Order: sequence, then C-alpha cells, then structure tokens
Amino acid sequence: MPDDVPDSVHAFLESVVQRNLAEGKIAGDPVLLAEGWERRFVADGTRVDEMVRLYQDLGWEVTTRRIRPEQIGGSCEGCRTAILAGFQMIYTRRPGAA
Repeated sequence: MPDDVPDSVHAFLESVVQRNLAEGKIAGDPVLLAEGWERRFVADGTRVDEMVRLYQDLGWEVTTRRIRPEQIGGSCEGCRTAILAGFQMIYTRRPGAA
C-alpha cells in the first residue's frame, strides 16, 4: 500500500478484507487448494514478506497470490479497493504434502 495512505484507511481496508475472507466472499485459488495448499489470510503488500518468513521459520511451505477480481463474490467494493492496494492471499502447506 502506498506510504501516503493514512493508518486509519489501511486499518479499515484490512478489516473489510478480513471480514469478507471470513464470510467466504474471497475464494481461494482452486488449483492451489487442489494441490494441498490451505488458504490462511489476506495481507497487504507491506506485511506479506514478514508473514511468509514467519510461516517458513515455523517449517511450513508458503506461497502467495495476488487476489484476482474473479475471486471476489458479491459486490464488495472494499475488496476491490484492497486488490488495487496490493493485498495478497497467503497459502501454506505442510512440507512434503505435495
């Protein structure tokens, strides 16, 4: 997310994305899910690397994907804004699960 975005806007976008993820409005990538990856959560671009390192340090395989418009159900304008802000879905799987 650009540095000039106020923290309050960032917090709002993150809450919208997390709520819609929990409600199933943001679908996981069906190819990754079929390969044994688990959808974990959505993170903004500034936190993705930190979260990837954390999961890797815990021994998980990790991959990320930008959220695509077709993954968003309904009319979630906040989710569409999050896509433009660079949010990514984080997926993990146990080592050797492939």
